[in-house]
Amino acid sequence: MPAAGQNLRIDSARLWDSLMQMAEIGPGVAGGNNRQTLTDADAEGRALFADWCRKAGMTMGVDRMGTMFATRPGEDPGALPVYVGSHLDTQPTGGRYDGVLGVLGALECVRTMNDLGIRTRHPIVVTNWANEEGARFAPAMLASGVFAGVHSLDYAYGRRDPDGKTYGDELARIGWQGEEEVGARKMHAYYELHIEQGPILEAEGADIGVVTHCQGLWWLEFTLTGREAHTGSTPMAMRVNAGLAMARILEMVQEVALSEQPDAVGGVGQMRFAPNSRNVLPGQVVFTVDIRSPDQVKLDRMRAAIETRAAAICADLGVACAVEPVGHFDPVTFAPELVATVRRAADRLGLPHRDIVSGAGHDACWAAKVAPATMVMCPCVGGLSHNEAEEITPDWAAKGTDVLLHAVLETAGVVA
Repeated sequence: MPAAGQNLRIDSARLWDSLMQMAEIGPGVAGGNNRQTLTDADAEGRALFADWCRKAGMTMGVDRMGTMFATRPGEDPGALPVYVGSHLDTQPTGGRYDGVLGVLGALECVRTMNDLGIRTRHPIVVTNWANEEGARFAPAMLASGVFAGVHSLDYAYGRRDPDGKTYGDELARIGWQGEEEVGARKMHAYYELHIEQGPILEAEGADIGVVTHCQGLWWLEFTLTGREAHTGSTPMAMRVNAGLAMARILEMVQEVALSEQPDAVGGVGQMRFAPNSRNVLPGQVVFTVDIRSPDQVKLDRMRAAIETRAAAICADLGVACAVEPVGHFDPVTFAPELVATVRRAADRLGLPHRDIVSGAGHDACWAAKVAPATMVMCPCVGGLSHNEAEEITPDWAAKGTDVLLHAVLETAGVVA
């Protein structure tokens, strides 16, 4: 590892330039990005990343889920690799940094090692996980979930987007269906750099978030079936109103989350009405409830309460109610030894830091099932993410990547 206090830094201008070049692919309508997984824009972003990795002297492997693994060899052929990465896919109205910073920050670490002639005992693998966001194909973190054995490959290939297209077909269409067996690779450790996606680090003036845990979540997809009817000519007492049932459930989710404070959240970010006409009561409403907590007991209690109370609400209105879990992971405790490594890296660089629990799900959550894993976080302006207005500063990006570099080198072992 570098000696304590050694002034190793990445090339911050090169990192920022890479972020801006990637942001040109799949531009949004308001300054962010729409580079959803397995779209043509995703394929273009992958090709650019692969070209950068090749120029950095790495070899590229791709598994059957479309996850990309760029390897920088180590000096010990028997040593397991240190994996570092995140994702390049975005939300439909996503920012330029969510996920992308973790992939391109990992690439910048390798470029810096190349510049300085640093060799490591363990190989280093820069990773672009497929379909982290889950915006097009639910659930989120799909490829890393298959890698960790949480989902089967058949399940993943059969996931459909809102237009009915399957993951497997779209992966083949864009030309990024690899031949590697998913999950066959073994990891010595896994690091992921990410923007916080929350306001704590900026508010407290901390440059670095040392991520100790990731809260668990459930995505519960509700399908409420009522009866389509004219909004003007159907008496109030004779309606079977799926929209009203949805409204009451949304209010109930708020109540349940508030009753479990602190460290619990719940809400709804997606819904679809059918037939979605101004003067027709909806015959069907589909929406997804998102609940999260780092406390397993609270998470389980919230799910049970929401499903029980939703059934009662719908029964009272004569509306049919079906619930399908479409995303889930339990709360995660990251590897204490890697967490300590990140703290040492921040201390070595003289950067103010604090422990933090990730409020969002990340590929690191599934990687932690198969290897020691942790995350490094940097602030984002106003805590805003999953929004085209998402913003970070070049200084924050550089400091987060500097910490990542030092942590990875300590774990990978520098060869003199």
